[in-house]
Amino acid sequence: MFRALVIVLCYLEFEIWNECPLRSPPSVKTIASFRNPHPHAPIRPPSHTQAVLTGERRAIARAITVVENGGEDAADLVDTLYPHTGSAWRIGITGPPGAGKSTLVDRLIALFRGKGKTVGVVAVDTSSPFTGGALLGDRVRMDERTSDGGVFIRSLAARGALGGLSEATEAACDVLDAAGFDLVLIETVGVGQGELDVAGTADTVLVVLVPESGDAVQAMKAGLMEIAHVFVVNKADHPEAGLMVRALRQMLHLRAVAKDGWEVPVVKTSALSGEGLDELSDALSSHRVHLEPNWQTSREVRLRRRVRRIVEESWRAGFWSDGRSERLDASLELLRLENRAPHQIAATLLGAE
Repeated sequence: MFRALVIVLCYLEFEIWNECPLRSPPSVKTIASFRNPHPHAPIRPPSHTQAVLTGERRAIARAITVVENGGEDAADLVDTLYPHTGSAWRIGITGPPGAGKSTLVDRLIALFRGKGKTVGVVAVDTSSPFTGGALLGDRVRMDERTSDGGVFIRSLAARGALGGLSEATEAACDVLDAAGFDLVLIETVGVGQGELDVAGTADTVLVVLVPESGDAVQAMKAGLMEIAHVFVVNKADHPEAGLMVRALRQMLHLRAVAKDGWEVPVVKTSALSGEGLDELSDALSSHRVHLEPNWQTSREVRLRRRVRRIVEESWRAGFWSDGRSERLDASLELLRLENRAPHQIAATLLGAE
């Protein structure tokens, strides 16, 4: 009887602590410190930032959640962290779906960890049509890496981003950069020809193609020839892999020399067997050395592009929130009645009439 009473009391105490987030027993103090007891109250960037800068994993996870949700809290957090960024080497891995990007990322994690480097991974995954969240397919493939303290993997939802990256991707990279990771691997969702945003986010862009789907032609059409710093022909055991490599090299030979003088290598690999990974490692390392003289300049270019994008997005949101959306609906009604032209309606919304 006494034993049963003790169990009941312990259970009641546990329920009381759960219902009262402002009071926590010592055993859950660490978890509670990252829970906002008032969901509508702003998160305080300074204290949160300090935990990120010390590499506290829960703080990193919470910070990425904040920037993914967006809003003023995200902007404040990014602005506080940004002065502590600039050291991480950001490698973008892009290419069509089914090219083996996730498996290759898993291999790259092992490769860089073997060199003593810490690795953060931002895997932009397909969005759930119901919740808008990531389906986490990439994290399933890299599950065995999650127990490594030198690796941090986070999936972000694409949420309809046509450029292969969600809006929060760059901010998530900032969090991992500020947390002290040596490398940040950015795996795009794999949307095909629109997947070019990674060029403005990563220092090195790795384009993964496979021989069986005619990707050499897609590379020419998509503009991937311009953004790639390293081409990888995955699935090296495919009988047409060698032909694919030769075709890519021929196309690169016909292309004008890059402004920075970098000659794009084509590497044949097998992500499953590990074939060609040493050659890929050498190609990536060569590009990192090539970047060194202009490292700071490239960061400044990225910052200018990012500020421009933020201004444009802010202006767009402000423009349509000032009653102009309703005016557009009214104008479209007039369009049917008066047969007005679209440029005239736009000029009216902009105040030119």
